[in-house]
Amino acid sequence: MTDDLDHVGRIQAQWTRERPDLDTSAMAVVGRLHRLAAVLHDELRPVFAAAGLSDGDFDVLAALRRSSEPFELTPGALAESTMITSGTVTKRVDRLVAAGWVTRSVDSHDGRVRRIALTPAGRELVDRVVAEHFANEDRLLATFSAAERQQLTQLLAQWARALGA
Repeated sequence: MTDDLDHVGRIQAQWTRERPDLDTSAMAVVGRLHRLAAVLHDELRPVFAAAGLSDGDFDVLAALRRSSEPFELTPGALAESTMITSGTVTKRVDRLVAAGWVTRSVDSHDGRVRRIALTPAGRELVDRVVAEHFANEDRLLATFSAAERQQLTQLLAQWARALGA
């Protein structure tokens, strides 16, 4: 085992030593992505936390901001356009309403439907934080050239489609 191996490489070398009959090449990819996901989460959260947001809060605000004028969605549409579950939408919206960043109202055409909308303060916040977030993501990808980023994007999209993600 050499010292230039990363954590996954060391584990892979151990398995190769103990079970040379097994192909560990998939672990080389999946293991690194799994570890990288945890690191990325830790690197992305401080931008949101500095603004008083969780990553789920930011996700809701960003979904509303992306929805175009009048920057409002139903709870169901929010769940579909975010990375959080519909059950979590209510909790997030409650927090965001209390902070003054979104409003919750009854749809004028159907009293059973609720609408969640960005307030002016919420729009100002998300516009500021999304710029900081994109800059942070750019920093995290600085090791890659533009061509490498494009190739990585294509490979990850291909993999996500194959897994139905």
